[in-house]
Amino acid sequence: MDATSLAPINGALIYYEVAGRGDPLVLIHAGVADSRQWNKEFALFQDSFRVLRYDMRGYGRSEPVDAEYSHMQDLSALLDYLHIREPLILMGCSMGGGLAMDFALHEPARVRALVMVDAGPSGLKLDVPEHPLAEQAESAYKEGDLDLLAKLETRIWFDGMGRAPSEPDQSMRKLVYDMDRRGLELDARHLGKRLPDAPSPAADRLSDLAIPVLVIVGEHDTPYILAAADYMVDKIPTSRKVTIADAAHLPNLDHPDAFQRTLSTFLGEVPPSQR
Repeated sequence: MDATSLAPINGALIYYEVAGRGDPLVLIHAGVADSRQWNKEFALFQDSFRVLRYDMRGYGRSEPVDAEYSHMQDLSALLDYLHIREPLILMGCSMGGGLAMDFALHEPARVRALVMVDAGPSGLKLDVPEHPLAEQAESAYKEGDLDLLAKLETRIWFDGMGRAPSEPDQSMRKLVYDMDRRGLELDARHLGKRLPDAPSPAADRLSDLAIPVLVIVGEHDTPYILAAADYMVDKIPTSRKVTIADAAHLPNLDHPDAFQRTLSTFLGEVPPSQR
């Protein structure tokens, strides 16, 4: 059954959209985005899956509340609210990928495949250079200049390393700015206390993942994300990596056709759910 609504989850109202029939495919957005990141994928894959996308608490149309929370508790409660109990395929980008991996390790019976898009496991520390604009972004955050911060974060995460702002698709660039600016506005309310998503960091448990794992990374992403992708592929026996050319941290917005071909191939190889 298709639905779009606000679900009462752990004291907050979580915006979600669900459409299509078949095995569940859950899409979790990046920390500089919201569920609009998956506009194209949500439309495409509902022909073959029951697709769920949602705004995490404090993003998009899911406003923060003054309470303790964890994104994993919200995700688990949303799945229960929607009666999604069969093993699902989880795809997360950036922060959403970290959440997806934590969930897969914490609830292994509920996840049958994992897609990590320009993401890293929680708790992973790597000695790599920061993006050249990282210090400026930190200063803008401390000064509360949300417009400047959103511009800088768009440069860091959408334009990426070695690309000028004029090079990527400008309509998608504006979407990223708008999504990030909305998230920064909600964050500036300083409501709620985020708790850890899992009792132990995923970086210490990667060998426990016994499901198919696809690692997708844009070639222009930050040194940390590129190194994290290689780290995961080295530590997860069931994983493989695909690099999207001429893309940065949000490759599905940069080159949707290449991204969707990669994802479709992987989904076609995942064994069917044994329900």
